[in-house]
Amino acid sequence: MSFLKLIFTIFLSATVLVSCKTETKKKSTTPFEIETTAETVVLLENPTSGNSALPRLFGTENQLFMSWVEKKDSISVLYFSTLEDGKWTKPFEVNSGSDWFINWADFPAIAENNGNILISYLQKSANGKYTYDAKINLFSAETQTWKKDILLHNDGTASEHGFVSVVPQAKSSFYVVWLDGRNTTAEAGGHDNHGSGAMSLRGRLVHADGTMQPEVELDNRVCDCCQTAMTSIEDAPVLVYRDRTNTEVRDIARIGLFDDSFSVSKPVYNDNWEIPGCPVNGPSIASYKNNAVVAWFTAVNDNPKVQLAFSSDKGKTFAAPIQVNTYETLGRVDVVMTSENSAIVSWMENLGEETLIQVMRVSADGTKGFPVTISKTSFERASGFPQLEIAGNTLYAAWTMVDGKKSSIKTATISIANL
Repeated sequence: MSFLKLIFTIFLSATVLVSCKTETKKKSTTPFEIETTAETVVLLENPTSGNSALPRLFGTENQLFMSWVEKKDSISVLYFSTLEDGKWTKPFEVNSGSDWFINWADFPAIAENNGNILISYLQKSANGKYTYDAKINLFSAETQTWKKDILLHNDGTASEHGFVSVVPQAKSSFYVVWLDGRNTTAEAGGHDNHGSGAMSLRGRLVHADGTMQPEVELDNRVCDCCQTAMTSIEDAPVLVYRDRTNTEVRDIARIGLFDDSFSVSKPVYNDNWEIPGCPVNGPSIASYKNNAVVAWFTAVNDNPKVQLAFSSDKGKTFAAPIQVNTYETLGRVDVVMTSENSAIVSWMENLGEETLIQVMRVSADGTKGFPVTISKTSFERASGFPQLEIAGNTLYAAWTMVDGKKSSIKTATISIANL
């Protein structure tokens, strides 16, 4: 058995036993220096300081936003900054608290819509170790004020809520989805009851003034702690997530708002990965005009791989997947689209003793560019999920570097022409 397969097996076994809840403690690693070729990857001077992690990017035609969390003693602080003239602005402190739930895989989401800004976070709701709520902070462009600590869901249960995704909708609103654990409480059947008590996927429309449309249950049985992802096509959300059947097949599914109503859940592709616990490895989706692309991780038949599938009909159907990883992969994917038939995907994989953040251009016809290393990193959970984002015509990346118990955020531009 190879080193990575051994690590993967250990990780998977731990995941089955404890789901997404416990971060495995490993030996600290020394952060690597970034290696670039022909200025493909150019580091930006970061706005972060101290112990920072969980970066999330959001790009528009002319602006790039980044949110992140810094740990200051027992206080978690949520910041955001914008990139102007190639430099990050002074960080703005959005919110802070001593009772937040901070998880390596469940990061705040950020989006902007005509000057209105939404940023999510997780806050403990009870004394239980994994009882926490998904909350949002809203900035109104009209009033130039923030409304904070808005509870996203109204079930009132002391259970898990998180893995939020958000996209702008209409002129000033946002569509938000999350994983909801209201049915996993002891009264509802329990988190590990395979007949009932599963996590559900829910969503609702949130307006800039803080008012919300009634929440909708989109899927009543989903994988427990894989990230959700969402894009917007013709101002309608299309979302992807890891589903969960009664036989514990956990493949990637999609739901779209088509013809003014949400479609039924359909698989992006039938990997038929049967796994008794959550792999903590969600999908990513991006769109360009009416076309879409989904990237995801699977380890069916003990063969870890990253796959990519394109859609030319607004995400209603997807073509056969294209495998993109070269070596044994950890997944942790992201993807953006640069044209109707071209995407750039990122993932993590091991080469010898090194863990790399890789990026590659892939075309809908199956043509693949050469993988380019964004950075060396750590396979530890604390290294999180690297992200890609396009703002204007520029591709950006954000990731977390780990140094013992401390972490720091790195951001960079990536030359699309060199991919």
